[in-house]
Amino acid sequence: MNECAIGIDLGGTKIKVALVDRSGQIYYNQKIPTRAELGSQSVIQAIVQEVAKLQSSKEYQIKALGIGVAGQIEADSGIVKFAPNLKWHNVALKSGLYHQIHLPVAVVDDVKAAAYGEWKYGAGKGCSDLVCMFIGTGIGGGIIANGKLFGGGSNTAGEIGHMIVEQNGPECTCGNWGCVEAIGGGWAIAKHAKEMVKNDRQAGQYLLDCCQSIDEITAAHVALGAQKGDPLCQKVIGNAVNAIVACSVNIVNVLNPIKLIVGGGVVKGIPHLLDEIRKGIKARALAAACGNLEVVDAALGDNAGVVGAATYALDQV
Repeated sequence: MNECAIGIDLGGTKIKVALVDRSGQIYYNQKIPTRAELGSQSVIQAIVQEVAKLQSSKEYQIKALGIGVAGQIEADSGIVKFAPNLKWHNVALKSGLYHQIHLPVAVVDDVKAAAYGEWKYGAGKGCSDLVCMFIGTGIGGGIIANGKLFGGGSNTAGEIGHMIVEQNGPECTCGNWGCVEAIGGGWAIAKHAKEMVKNDRQAGQYLLDCCQSIDEITAAHVALGAQKGDPLCQKVIGNAVNAIVACSVNIVNVLNPIKLIVGGGVVKGIPHLLDEIRKGIKARALAAACGNLEVVDAALGDNAGVVGAATYALDQV
């Protein structure tokens, strides 16, 4: 029997569950609703039930469970200090699962898990120093340094989205101003487009034609409008690209990765983004820091989180 781990990507609306072996192959892939409004214990019980289904099978030798959560994780205890999408504060996720499933449990930030998956089996395979930047609704990151997942002093390293790129820029959800996420994240792209349409409905006519109301405008609408040449959309996307490029230059100068891996839904909506990042780094980063740098697409897609969480757990056993 193959040695496997269960990988879980715990999000605000859905829980992804997969069974992954030591080669990164997925044998099982399932999604269930999170139903976070029912509270943390209800979410934990839903996970326990999914795990029990897999444990009842005799086909696989399940060695551990890894779970990625969008939030601040206490490294050793696996306590979720804060998870905004789940509205969790100080939830003992690791111990709560372990006492019911009797498997070693590893809890890791969801973007760190995705970065770990890309390092082990995706675009970063074989590279000992890399940074993953995932640009979706928010912007997150993970760092592999000297062949190890880097957590920093309190396990919060990789908060790329809150790198300040505009000193007096827009307010971020973190309470600060000018974070790259507050300009280049999906929620920010939609927010800025809505504000511009409210201020000038004539300039926003393309978006108004796409949506029944201003409130329905999404980053996807704005990205498509930019591709079609709409000036308002192009301005919003241009600002987002400039912020992401500035962030990327800072990453290269500070961390000197061999690979910068870029993924997430916003990347799909801005086809020229990787080229803009490459050009920006070449023009503005220290030459010594980017001589052998590669900027590449993420390879594992939506499976990066579950593959990374499972593999991380196996490596901890």
